[in-house]
Amino acid sequence: MLMSASSEFVALCREQMRLLVQGLGASLSIVYLTRELAQAPTNEAKLIPVVVYPETALGRQGLSIFALPKYNHKLLTAAEASSREDANVQNTPQQSLQSGEQIFVPLICEDMMVGLLVTTREDRAWNEQERSQIERIAQTLTIACILDRRRRWLEVQLHQQQMLQEKQQDLLDNLLHQFRNPLTALRTFGKLLMKRLRPGDTNREVAESIVRESDRLQELLKKFDEVIDLTATDLEPLKLPPSQEVVVEATVEKDNQPALLLPGTGEKKTDCYLAEVLQALLVSAQAIAQERNLELITDIEPNLPPVCANHKALREVLSNIIDNALKYTPAGGKIFIQVGKQKDNFQGIAITDTGPGIPPEDLKHLGERHYRGVQAQTEIPGTGLGLAIAKQLVEQMQGKIEVFSPAVPSPISSPKAPGTTFIIWLPLAKEKQAQHAIPNPS
Repeated sequence: MLMSASSEFVALCREQMRLLVQGLGASLSIVYLTRELAQAPTNEAKLIPVVVYPETALGRQGLSIFALPKYNHKLLTAAEASSREDANVQNTPQQSLQSGEQIFVPLICEDMMVGLLVTTREDRAWNEQERSQIERIAQTLTIACILDRRRRWLEVQLHQQQMLQEKQQDLLDNLLHQFRNPLTALRTFGKLLMKRLRPGDTNREVAESIVRESDRLQELLKKFDEVIDLTATDLEPLKLPPSQEVVVEATVEKDNQPALLLPGTGEKKTDCYLAEVLQALLVSAQAIAQERNLELITDIEPNLPPVCANHKALREVLSNIIDNALKYTPAGGKIFIQVGKQKDNFQGIAITDTGPGIPPEDLKHLGERHYRGVQAQTEIPGTGLGLAIAKQLVEQMQGKIEVFSPAVPSPISSPKAPGTTFIIWLPLAKEKQAQHAIPNPS
């Protein structure tokens, strides 16, 4: 990890170099800083020049006029620099190495080399008083270097902490969303069970407890949603102060991390039958539709070929899409689920509703996390995560989701309700793909 010098530190060095030229008559001064190598074979400090003053002198003579001494000190890391106290730096003696008209003053903090000040004078040699002043300038540069590296190390730590918080936030959002659908189904089953039990039935108290505890969990979910909204709007990450010349290469893992506890993460894809995965979901969907005065219609073709998918991920995708259809379709409406659509090497399942539809300006944002569009202005609860999770899972299975609003023609089409159709396309099992020589859909 290379910690380059900030613009503020470079400006300070130039001012100190100007003092050497104007006050002591130095003809050329150079400040070197150590370069930190992650796999350095030794602890020898590797020096790179960061400030040369005056720059015109450098162009005339070049850096070759300086023969740097071999000065072996433990390499100072950014983490170690951040833990140093300023007093430790101020009390560190400077050791100047004089060679003719050149003076080499290492910038040392607790026996750890952070840099080197080199200055030369062509007309006369340096006396003891002048060398003492040069060492005080080197001491100032040492303190500034330590503070500069500490600041930039803290910036890296803050950046890593912000990335971790973002991942934790996404994790919490995903978990809460996945928890919501089965909780709704559990509450619905409890209410249906209460309707079927007589008032004197001893099991009625159990059914009432299921509904009561489900309501309690839903209230807790609302509290979680409030916390999520507060974090997104009011607790924004701290902004770092701008710095024009700071370059920090942080060792932060980004794209190589697994998905945040999404269903099926880490599991291999297998041959799945859409009808079998859908069957268990339809039991809950029918119960919820009955409670909300909705009509759920299915059309599942027999003897359909299998698709290549992750069973848990596919279940979550279908659950989210069906849940949205049930949620946004008003009472008295209809939902139509059709299984068996074919397109190239893909098999599709279409979910159509007679809801208000999706405005064109919202269609292009579907799948973005926390985006709800016009639905955010309604009283219908939601987090804007269902479609985002579904889209991510389908893409991991090399599938595709198509959205049509108004809905495609179907047995439930109505001129009074534009509706929406979601089609989930999944690749056929490999043995079935071999029977098709048509490219994938674009």
